[in-house]
Amino acid sequence: MKERNYTPLVAVLTVVIVALVAILFFLPAYDGEVGFDVKMLPLLNAIFNCFTFLTLVVALVAIKRKNIKMHRAFIGLAFLSTTLFLVSYVTYHYLTESTKYGGEGILRGIYFFVLLTHIVLAVVVVPLALMSAVRGMTNQVEKHRRIAKWTMPIWLYVSFTGVVVYLMISPYY
Repeated sequence: MKERNYTPLVAVLTVVIVALVAILFFLPAYDGEVGFDVKMLPLLNAIFNCFTFLTLVVALVAIKRKNIKMHRAFIGLAFLSTTLFLVSYVTYHYLTESTKYGGEGILRGIYFFVLLTHIVLAVVVVPLALMSAVRGMTNQVEKHRRIAKWTMPIWLYVSFTGVVVYLMISPYY
């Protein structure tokens, strides 16, 4: 039986997700009524990023202990919290203008370095995480391991720096 090729699906999903987020930065902020305080969404995003980080750590520990069932469950939770983050992030950036960082000096440089690496690696991790998940779910164990050794540290970095970026910019909301 021939193996199904999921690469085109991963490529399409990657382009759609990255394009959706990129388009938000060129759209004007929504000007209508919203039934809640949108300023709570960045905190929610940080919570989702923190949860993603923690679930990835548990998934990593589980696979190191050869507990595949637990690893899969926590990777599933990481995908869920990342998806919830993405929905919240897109909603926030659709409803309001981006917040400007107000820090100065060395903190400003650190903030923009962390932000830039976070953004670039967030784009990189989308296809890596999707392809890693596909290979894991289709029991392509060796291919999964090869991509997961890159995916896991990048995804951990992106979720951790998402929280760091929030903590650094939160005084300016």
